[in-house]
Amino acid sequence: MIDTATKPPARRSALQSLVHLLYSALMVVLQPALRWKLRRRARSEPAYAQQVEQRFGHYGRAQLADGPVLWVHSVSLGETRAIEALIALLRAQWPGMRLLLTHGTATGLQAGADLLQDGDLQVWQPWDTLGATRRFVQRFKPRLGLLVDTEIWPNLVHACAQACVPLCLVNARLSAHSLRRAQRLRWLAEPAYQSLAGVWPQDLDQANRFRALGVKPHAPTGNIKFDMEPDLALWSQGQAARQAQLRPVLMLAVSREGEEQMWLDALRSARTNALGAGRVQWLIVPRHPQRFDAVATLLQSAGLTVARRSVDGGMFSEADVWLGDTLGEMAFYYGLADVALLGGSFAPLGGQNLIEAAACRCPVVMGPHTFNFAQAAEMAQDAGAALERPDMASAIETALQWLDDPATLEASSSAAWAFAQTHRGAALRLSKALVTLWQGGQKPRH
Repeated sequence: MIDTATKPPARRSALQSLVHLLYSALMVVLQPALRWKLRRRARSEPAYAQQVEQRFGHYGRAQLADGPVLWVHSVSLGETRAIEALIALLRAQWPGMRLLLTHGTATGLQAGADLLQDGDLQVWQPWDTLGATRRFVQRFKPRLGLLVDTEIWPNLVHACAQACVPLCLVNARLSAHSLRRAQRLRWLAEPAYQSLAGVWPQDLDQANRFRALGVKPHAPTGNIKFDMEPDLALWSQGQAARQAQLRPVLMLAVSREGEEQMWLDALRSARTNALGAGRVQWLIVPRHPQRFDAVATLLQSAGLTVARRSVDGGMFSEADVWLGDTLGEMAFYYGLADVALLGGSFAPLGGQNLIEAAACRCPVVMGPHTFNFAQAAEMAQDAGAALERPDMASAIETALQWLDDPATLEASSSAAWAFAQTHRGAALRLSKALVTLWQGGQKPRH
């Protein structure tokens, strides 16, 4: 096997060692709470009750086929869909590679199953105790590990460094809020970041934040989410369904907790109601599947009729609101919508990924909270693919104005598609950058 030695764990001061010891003890103490949380989540998402012991480093008969192992950790749905293009490039680049996927959420697990080939394996992310992370690394012996976007767990990073497994953060992002939190916990966070074998940030702003933690990142590669290919069949179905509608379709996309109530409050205001009553068909697609029933109940309690995609299939019935309560169908929903209001950006949650909407030619109106995707949001506005507004009511008003101006709407739709295409290529840049780590040659510095 090719040598994959990487640098040792970052040297810790006595205070850092004490903080790490306390953190490790806390992770052990919290294990019963994690089991309780998994049982609770399993009531609405049964996958959380499956293979629970994997989260504690016990894998039974789970086994990879023979061959060098690439481990990729993508915590949830968005990260898992984003890595598809990168994994395809790495398979072509490294024949015989075996893929080990780990996830923290049921939606990530479900999406990741589509990326597996014969001989690959998918397991839950190990809970961040010293024992579970050590057992994980010793069991699967990855040649290279990739953490996608933001997932840094101190004991997991430490276990990889102790076992000489190069562990990298790719498509890396660190918001200003996350940087402040890491700096408050610097005795724990800084050794973890500095023990990574490489950090490839999405853009210069992210790179500068990593430098503030004592990390020397590589040159930005761009955002691999631009390399995501929407499901063309689903998008075409959405377009066909849109053509069958008499009214334009306005979507609240990937909404987070509290935003549906914001939407209801905005519709009750005189200004928005005068603009919107009866003029559009509303579509709401919540971000998290465990909230589907709660959102339906909220809307019905407000006196609205609701048609659910899971019940009505491809043909929505007459209703005040269509509820997109299925997974893996965002291309359908974006194909169906004329304009989307971007969830996660109206509550102070940092926004959701607008790149998928752009790739589906759906222009976006955002709220003021886009710190998790700040550069993408700024670039989308510069390209004419998106607009930012200070609150839900003004965002709805702007979206309705777009719908009243077909020429502007068509220009925004074209701008969205062009924006998505212009920034592709991050996956290819990353695949080339990772070669030396996979081959065990000269390690990239960071």
